[in-house]
Amino acid sequence: MKQLSQIRIVLIDTTHPGNIGSVARAMKVMGLTRLVLVRPRYFPDAKASAMASSAADLLTGAEVVDNLDAAIADCQLVLGASARSRTLEWPMLAARQAGEHIRQAVQAGQDAGRIAVLFGTESVGLSNDQLQRCHFRIEIPANPEYSSLNLSQAVQVICYELRLAFLDAVDSSPPAEPTDPAYAPADKQAVESFLQRLQQMITELDILNPAQPMLLMQRLRRLFMRARLEASEISILQGIVSAVLAQQHRRKDKPADKQQD
Repeated sequence: MKQLSQIRIVLIDTTHPGNIGSVARAMKVMGLTRLVLVRPRYFPDAKASAMASSAADLLTGAEVVDNLDAAIADCQLVLGASARSRTLEWPMLAARQAGEHIRQAVQAGQDAGRIAVLFGTESVGLSNDQLQRCHFRIEIPANPEYSSLNLSQAVQVICYELRLAFLDAVDSSPPAEPTDPAYAPADKQAVESFLQRLQQMITELDILNPAQPMLLMQRLRRLFMRARLEASEISILQGIVSAVLAQQHRRKDKPADKQQD
């Protein structure tokens, strides 16, 4: 099932090498092959190889990067697995819904090779900043009285739901025709560039609340991530921001009128 190879599993700050090996095994059993490691504490490591069993090829081919931005720079769809609710709740999909959502994105041809599912460090999971890089939060509907899953178990459940979604769709419909590139989802770098310039704009317009300057940006980030902006929409929004900033700078540079004597 080649389509599953288009989905990357990203592990962030993994502390135990055995968990990396177990994740590789969980992935290969379900047909996923692309593993990205962000700042693993120990890798490569014999414990990882031992736990991977016959999935050592995934470890050999794993990509190791220094930061999350490098892991998802070219991604158009990013989902983060997290059981913790947040003060500012992020758009959420149950694991089964996430599998179907990803399948639809892949079969539409818009996100080929640019989908990532993030998993945080074993002790605390994804941080708020890491989750805010995601379009959706994935939640596994476990027993609320005891919902603790280790890292490889969580990866196994989500990889299973991904495989199930693609198996259910086999031969159900012909693949969708590729869309006009202008209407494809904007890539991660374009979205981040827009959000940075948007923050610059609202800062210069004195819209931010000095007591909680980042709360507005967090809400705006959630809005735009949920919307999954198209490339053409990003261009429009960037144009609006550029026009507002240019007008603001002209006003600041305009000399004050001379007072009459």
